[in-house]
Amino acid sequence: MAGPVDPELLAAFEHHLRVEKGRSAHTVRAYLGDLRALDGFLAGRGVGHLDEVVLAHLRAWLGSLGSAGAARSSVSRRAATARTFFAWARRTGRTSTDPALRLVAPGRDSSLPGVLRSRQAEQLMDLAAVAADDDDPLHLRDRAALELLYASGMRVGELTGLDVDDLDLPAGTAKVLGKGDKERIVPFGAPAAEALEHWLGSGRPRLVTPASGPALFLGRRGRRVDQRQVRAALHRLLEHLPDTASMGPHGLRHSAATHLLDGGADLRAVQEILGHSSLATTQLYTHVSVERLRAAYEQAHPRA
Repeated sequence: MAGPVDPELLAAFEHHLRVEKGRSAHTVRAYLGDLRALDGFLAGRGVGHLDEVVLAHLRAWLGSLGSAGAARSSVSRRAATARTFFAWARRTGRTSTDPALRLVAPGRDSSLPGVLRSRQAEQLMDLAAVAADDDDPLHLRDRAALELLYASGMRVGELTGLDVDDLDLPAGTAKVLGKGDKERIVPFGAPAAEALEHWLGSGRPRLVTPASGPALFLGRRGRRVDQRQVRAALHRLLEHLPDTASMGPHGLRHSAATHLLDGGADLRAVQEILGHSSLATTQLYTHVSVERLRAAYEQAHPRA
């Protein structure tokens, strides 16, 4: 039996997300994937029309995800997908009721992925610099990319989307296109600027092809680098760094935010640098800083 979310309905919702709401391609893919999963779940329970969906169906779907081991953050996102979809379907007359109106999912995990300590981050960048000493253009690229990720706290998707003209090396800033197509200017320091100069002067010219366009970071065939290549470069270097948890490029973003706050940066300034729409998201990093402060206190104070 077919489920209630047919291809025509999916296409209309995709148009709503892309054109009317201006959601990113990544967000649209996630929403549509969630809806296809929900459709399969509902079809398995004999539900073939949107008007047949009730709150109990949606709660059962989320419950099945939790039982299968899905993270609370993943379950929360799928609940958000259901609420967004059914609100749109009700508003556009595709269903007479909104069964997701009272749908509540478990709160998102407030824990953050592992972050590097300042010394570990310094060692990681040293490893990238040593690897780039062979003047291999890919090693020059990897060093510049990782330096920029850690220096600016930008997302890896924002990094791979950068064009050459988005950099202002003399000013030490980059123009970033973030979530919801919002632009922001992020600063970076001298080490990142030096690595970028070497990449632009010696690395990129040896990889560039007519297909490169304005892309700042390139792959071996001259096309815009993808996130997997950046992630692989980070993993290779972390293998040589003892006592560090496995982490991806987003871990460098978390590390940058934590180290900024550890160094006394204003919370709202960090929010602006990271491109968070809500200060509550940025405040998660203060928990990490306080934990470190507490650990240092308990280790050093005689009456701790």
